Amino acid sequence: MEERSPHQIRRLVLRDTTDAVTRCRDFTRDALTAWHWTETARDEAEDVLLLVSEVVANACLHAGGPRALQLDCTDERLRIEVTDGNPVAPAPRPRPDPGMPGGHGLLIVARLARSWGSVPTADGKCVWLEVDSPLRSPARRGPQSVS
Repeated sequence: MEERSPHQIRRLVLRDTTDAVTRCRDFTRDALTAWHWTETARDEAEDVLLLVSEVVANACLHAGGPRALQLDCTDERLRIEVTDGNPVAPAPRPRPDPGMPGGHGLLIVARLARSWGSVPTADGKCVWLEVDSPLRSPARRGPQSVS
């Protein structure tokens, strides 16, 4: 098995992409496979793919599409960053209708990520989230929280 370096970053730049969610999921799946998550932590890898889908879909629906996806992986955590051109910070809907599609993305992010948030950039924002790495011992994993 190939040795994993303690810190790896992968970046996908997106321009005028009509299939951004699919491209970002495929890019993330390839990275997780290279980092051996799909072999050793299949459930965590599926959660990461869902999280990427949600934040990229939000950028498509509310911000004119994502500009870039960055995956920053250490032995402690995976940080996912999606940049877009809309400066408005994301906020969960007060009470999405449980019987209707949509409006649940940030609730999923809050439930699955250990932390998430957004930071303004010169021309929009960066929405980020972090999940524990499956290589991190369970005793050192923190509680899930929203920042």
